[in-house]
Amino acid sequence: MNGTVTVIDKGAVRVHSYMAGDDSLNVTTQLIETPGRVIAVDAQYALAYADEVVAYAKGLGKPLDRLIITHAHPDHFHGAARFDAPVHALAAVRDQITAQGDGQDPTGTVIPVADMTPTIDVLPGTEVIDGVPFVFEAFHGGEATDELVIKLPAQGVLVAQDLVYHATHLFLGNNDIPGWAKAVDELAAASSYDTILPGHGLPAGPEVFDELRRYLADAGELLGSDGEAYKRAILARYPAWGGSFLIDIANQYLFGATDA
Repeated sequence: MNGTVTVIDKGAVRVHSYMAGDDSLNVTTQLIETPGRVIAVDAQYALAYADEVVAYAKGLGKPLDRLIITHAHPDHFHGAARFDAPVHALAAVRDQITAQGDGQDPTGTVIPVADMTPTIDVLPGTEVIDGVPFVFEAFHGGEATDELVIKLPAQGVLVAQDLVYHATHLFLGNNDIPGWAKAVDELAAASSYDTILPGHGLPAGPEVFDELRRYLADAGELLGSDGEAYKRAILARYPAWGGSFLIDIANQYLFGATDA
């Protein structure tokens, strides 16, 4: 297996957190296994990693009930068609995916936008799936314009996806550090959640919120008008963190150039 799977047993629920390799941005797909089915959250960037996630999910021996896309960044929805399941998302996220048009796998394969577009709207609120309450919350601003957060209160599981990164460099291309810091504070205030599932990196505990606060503060201090200088500075401050290519991608949005 090229990805890394972390299994967390929560009684009626088992979480299988699949993290892609550094070559695919350490993006994570969450497979939430309830007594009778599997709910997938986010679909990977590279189709090869999506295929690996789907093969793992099928190995659990339960039907794949749905795929939930949390936000409209391609590393989280490119592989949607591979899941062969209904695709759910916030209406705003669906519209943002549609507006981007066709995608392209890292191998060069074109991915038609119709293969990635969610067809079922997620409404904020609580939905009981297979006896397990899922709480859906919409966040605005931060890492992306609109993001879906999923809480499993009975299990103490917070599926934060890209509002939380764990030991992985942050994508700052949305240019909204204050909005991201505000979202982190809101998530951290829900102190009953002991398992935090990030969109990039391995599962974490609540300590991840302080790590994110420090990184965002450091990024705000270091982020000037020179993307290459910023990359050198943030890598020096966080040398052990993965996903350095995320800095390059963000710099294209922030400065209009890719840094070596």
